Amino acid sequence: MVPKIRRGSRTHGLLVYLYGPGKRDEHADPHLVGSWDGFAPDPGRDTSPDPDPKVTLARLAAALDLRVKQAGTKAPAEHVWHCSVRTDPGDRNLTDAEWGTVARRLVQAVNLAPDGDPDGCRWVAVRHADDHIHILATMVRGDLRRPRMNYDFKKAQAECRRIEQEMGLRKLKPGDGTGAKTPTSAERFKAERTGRPETPRETLREAVRQAVAGAAGEPEFFTRLREAGLRVKLRHAPSGDILGYTVALPGDRNRDREPVWFAGSTLAPDLSYPKIQRRLAHGTADAVTTAEAASGRSDWSPPARGRRTATGIAERAAILLDSNDEDAAAQLVGVGELLDAVAQTSPAATRAELGAAARSFERATRSHVRAERADTRSIRSAARGIIQAGGALGRGEDGGTTAMLVSTLVLVALAAARWHSARGHAQQAEASRQTAEHLRAAYRQAATAPMQALRDHGRALPESERRTYETTIRAVLPASGIRAYAETNTDALAATLAQAEQAGHDPKVLLQEAIEMRELDTAEDVNDVLVWRLRRLAQLPAHPGEAARPPQAGTGRTKPTPNRTGTRTAPPTTTRPAAPDPRNHAPRR
Repeated sequence: MVPKIRRGSRTHGLLVYLYGPGKRDEHADPHLVGSWDGFAPDPGRDTSPDPDPKVTLARLAAALDLRVKQAGTKAPAEHVWHCSVRTDPGDRNLTDAEWGTVARRLVQAVNLAPDGDPDGCRWVAVRHADDHIHILATMVRGDLRRPRMNYDFKKAQAECRRIEQEMGLRKLKPGDGTGAKTPTSAERFKAERTGRPETPRETLREAVRQAVAGAAGEPEFFTRLREAGLRVKLRHAPSGDILGYTVALPGDRNRDREPVWFAGSTLAPDLSYPKIQRRLAHGTADAVTTAEAASGRSDWSPPARGRRTATGIAERAAILLDSNDEDAAAQLVGVGELLDAVAQTSPAATRAELGAAARSFERATRSHVRAERADTRSIRSAARGIIQAGGALGRGEDGGTTAMLVSTLVLVALAAARWHSARGHAQQAEASRQTAEHLRAAYRQAATAPMQALRDHGRALPESERRTYETTIRAVLPASGIRAYAETNTDALAATLAQAEQAGHDPKVLLQEAIEMRELDTAEDVNDVLVWRLRRLAQLPAHPGEAARPPQAGTGRTKPTPNRTGTRTAPPTTTRPAAPDPRNHAPRR
């Protein structure tokens, strides 16, 4: 049950709309279902002799405005309180009596008409559709004082949650005031009229969000906005400093044929200029110094290297979601940018689901937990690297590294859901879970070809060799408390262990390290997650058709290799930085 509250100054004008045909003839049988005294005239069902609906409507408007006129100049300029209340599409249709109860409880909850108060404000509830009503109240009490209505929206929301439970309706998630403003009815009707799939507000919100993802500074951010085809207008102080920005869609004009401008703060709370300025002030790392960046191969495409780097950084973001609130909140913002970057550059097959994941996670990035001082340069740099690398192909190494990254992002989204749930952020937790579902769908699309190729490689292994790796899998996974492996095909995992050993790694040690990197309880397919972790740790190509990378020493995973004379020698002494052990940062779940 969703309440929407507005304020206005025209009682008669609002009644004309409520009892009229609607903007698209959608109003059917408008009539009262409740009023302040139960005896208000009903323009929709007036049974007096020779009734004239216009006369009855004027009588109703005059009755509602009586205290307003008596108060004179003491009455508020916007004296009309208007609340529409809508049930969920899956809910049953409420009766008129039930809707009347809903209306009385809401005007009581917001202190318009407290129960038993003879001086409560005058109000009516009009029903002109099966799934919603409109409550109109005039905000002057019988004693000619204004009602105390602080936090009326929160109080209405809380009452709706109680009504849902008592009436057996779908219980929606409570809001916390951090959500983006939803499009108005006028904006939705205009979008339908002009053939747009969404309102300009929604289009602009996504475009601004994508422009800020991985941007190195304000000049780049504003350049990206213009390159996206948006109109951009900057507001400057006398000193020349930028004070704010507004954006508009080309072709979106008002009745005066002028562009319809939106300030960033009206698109979403975190898109205001001051908040974007603070985010961009952190910048991005000039050079990613993580072990993942060091593992990039010159023969891999830039999109593949960018996705490998982002995978390792996303793993650490999931670890930080187990740490203090400020670090975790900052990582959520960074993950949002990473998702936007991936969605912008994803192959066509996964673009729709990844775009939906980025839009869903946008809600999960905002809460009342502040994240101003945490360092997000690493994850913002990963987002920047993906955007600068350009679009990835949906095949070969590009497609495999897309699956590798998305597999990790699923676990990050679920970690975000747990983080929000633990703090009572219901809407953000639900948005994180929706993100995970979209990412799982995208993963299934991206992973089909590379995983099938890996399974084919596993089945092509000699029988004795395949049994050896399956023995390793059976020994290590149950010992780590993981039993889901038995439910899925292990051919791809066996093929990965075989390639890792061929490259000079100890399969058992490598598998144990992959398991200990992060919890696997939330993985839909444990084997898939382990395959991608192993291939990243061992620097194996994400697609088995690519050439394997020669082994490197110093990671604790290599094995001695024979020299030309047949004797065994130690591997070379050159090393690459080892990835930090997550066990030193947070306990395993």
